Amino acid sequence: MFNPQLTVFVCVADCGSFTKAAETLFLSPTAVMKQINALEKHLNLKLLLRSAHGVHLTPAGEVIYRDARFLFDYSRRSIEQARQAMDNADRMFCVGTSLLNPAKPFMDLWYRVNRAFPNYKLHLVPFEDNHEGILSEIAQLGKKFDFLVGVCDSRLWMEKCSFLQLGRYKKMCAVSREHPLACKQNLEISDLYGETLMMVAEGDSGTNDFIRNDLNRNHPEIQIEDTPHFYDISVFNRCAETENVLLSLECWQDVHPGLVTIPVNWEYSIPYGLLYPLNPEDDIRRFVDAVRDLI
Repeated sequence: MFNPQLTVFVCVADCGSFTKAAETLFLSPTAVMKQINALEKHLNLKLLLRSAHGVHLTPAGEVIYRDARFLFDYSRRSIEQARQAMDNADRMFCVGTSLLNPAKPFMDLWYRVNRAFPNYKLHLVPFEDNHEGILSEIAQLGKKFDFLVGVCDSRLWMEKCSFLQLGRYKKMCAVSREHPLACKQNLEISDLYGETLMMVAEGDSGTNDFIRNDLNRNHPEIQIEDTPHFYDISVFNRCAETENVLLSLECWQDVHPGLVTIPVNWEYSIPYGLLYPLNPEDDIRRFVDAVRDLI
């Protein structure tokens, strides 16, 4: 309901530091500074004074800060009133959807349990798979949306949401359509010898850390290249533009038209499931219980 750059500006002013604001917003300090620079350019105003001791509001910044706070409060009241109006009519579940976390698996669940929720409708809420901003999106469960279905083996994700496992996706390999391996229907691990395998950096996913350690120990002929902890389209683009191999998933076979995703003769897989708020409301908890009964 307002320019999202104002949120960043107010956070920086409250924290007195780009670095502290970046930690609060789950962004990089560079991304925070870009947002502030863009806001100042848009308003044609100098809002912050930078110094070695932090940042301080200019007189113009103090005015914008005060009115931004008023706008936030006004927006919250408006949303609360809108939610009350919605409560008096049909109820709604908001479902997150993105390129790597599409809503279809949730819809498949919904049509198996929706008889228990006769007055509920679904509203799809798109979000972006951006490795710098995905943590802030996951933190919006219970605010921006109520559910999403996706792969979840991230320690950082699990700090910000609850998770009900629905199954496991097989780990596969993606290559560009011009890659020599692209013509194969199935791969052996030995087919990857001499190749550079792109996979998430170590430290956040137990499954991926196990795979990395297993490959390093038993298949040192495979060179591993780190990607960010969370895939986004830039990772798939890099695979398509290079001769590298990407550790991917069976559910991502159609994410990038320039890639071919091939099964591998190994036992690697990763859990996926229903993500929902850490402190769910009663109707969200009832839905999770209904899904749990199914599985």
